[in-house]
Amino acid sequence: MSSIPKPDLCNALAIRKAARHITGLYDRHLAGTGLKVTQYSVLAHLRGLGPRTINELAAIMATDRTTMGRNIRPLERDGLVSVTPDPRDARRRALALTDLGLARLQAARAGWAAAQARFDEAYGPERAAALRETLAGVIALDFDTAR
Repeated sequence: MSSIPKPDLCNALAIRKAARHITGLYDRHLAGTGLKVTQYSVLAHLRGLGPRTINELAAIMATDRTTMGRNIRPLERDGLVSVTPDPRDARRRALALTDLGLARLQAARAGWAAAQARFDEAYGPERAAALRETLAGVIALDFDTAR
């Protein structure tokens, strides 16, 4: 039994616990808008980047296609995102922010900003910036290479 590491030493568990904790903060601040922070992020990315395929958006947001599809379905159902043939390749489907999606994103901006400010207040703005930089470095790691 002594060869099994303690759960507190697991990087994946620590990161997932922190992510759930922070997601809860943002979701509470966005609750009145009907959006979860993951949905807010999808809308914000589409606003900033323009139409993208599910695969492109999944790669940009560091998630898999299946998860992105599950995140898109309620946004499409609610008319916040449209799914149409990709103008660059008609065999693919492009996601785009609708006018209703833009309005919802703008309505949710204050809640997102409040959550962001609360995190910075509790954790410290410099530490929060350093954390985002550290996490970007983690995301950039290539774990697929054989070792």
